Amino acid sequence: MLFEHVQPNCVRVYRVLGEEGRHRVQLRVVVDHDGMRDGEGPSDPALLPLVTERPHWHECALMADAVHYLPEGESTERFDSVFPLLGNRGLIGLIEVEFSGQRAAIRPHDANLVHGVLRILRNHLSALDYGERDTLTGLLNRRTFETTFAKRRNAIAAARPSDSSTKSSWLGVIDIDRFKTINDSFGHLFGDEVLLLVARLMFETFRSTELIYRFGGEEFVVIVDGTNAEGAAIAFERFRAAVAAHRFPQIGQVTVSIGYTRVLPEDIPASTVERADSALYYAKEHGRNASHCYDQLITDGRLIAKSSGSTELELF
Repeated sequence: MLFEHVQPNCVRVYRVLGEEGRHRVQLRVVVDHDGMRDGEGPSDPALLPLVTERPHWHECALMADAVHYLPEGESTERFDSVFPLLGNRGLIGLIEVEFSGQRAAIRPHDANLVHGVLRILRNHLSALDYGERDTLTGLLNRRTFETTFAKRRNAIAAARPSDSSTKSSWLGVIDIDRFKTINDSFGHLFGDEVLLLVARLMFETFRSTELIYRFGGEEFVVIVDGTNAEGAAIAFERFRAAVAAHRFPQIGQVTVSIGYTRVLPEDIPASTVERADSALYYAKEHGRNASHCYDQLITDGRLIAKSSGSTELELF
């Protein structure tokens, strides 16, 4: 709509990933006179450019407002524009509007149109966030899990789950150790603070592309994508160690136990969560403050594989 009404040379839509201070920018959509196409770029978020690498991106992010700039290498008095796309948790996207030919810059009434469209979009995203996110932590809620799980499972339908070197998706169930004792000893306000700090450590430790859910109480679920068994072990163990090393106000040390498993092409949400739960219970029963892979526990003979006869069990 912006391309049709503002009539620029090109419109680019970027997604902003990561936490404030280390935002990375991923090109998602390009619209020009040849039509609309997906953006191209590295799949690894760590290889994406930082928002600070381009002055106009950085200024737009800092001001949370439109920035009009002279494109690099241009000697003419031409100005392109970049607009921030804001969500409930801050900057989530950037929209660049590029001009060429006789159009030197965006007209004031066109800039107002872009601002108006982005305000409508922000309200729409806020409504989606209200239904999809946990009100305390800002993590995805349990209601959204089944839909997003199906997308991840379908993406790996052609993978070979028996090959430990194959990159796949992994689901982990994370539980805060002795959380009831924290609530009983310090009160629910400190319990809520622990939940918030654990959620923040999740944002800081896992990649910005991972899906993180609060399932309720002190239980969380994380889906780690695009890695093998060794990579999944590193990701979950890194988070466990980060929590154990963090000093929580008044409480001191808090630990978590983690069970995780590879997501199989034939899985339903209930079956995957059940396997990860089995590994979580093993961690709880063997000292807590540990992360265990269900698949490895089966291989080592420390757990017995669960029957797959109840594949139609509904989780919710």
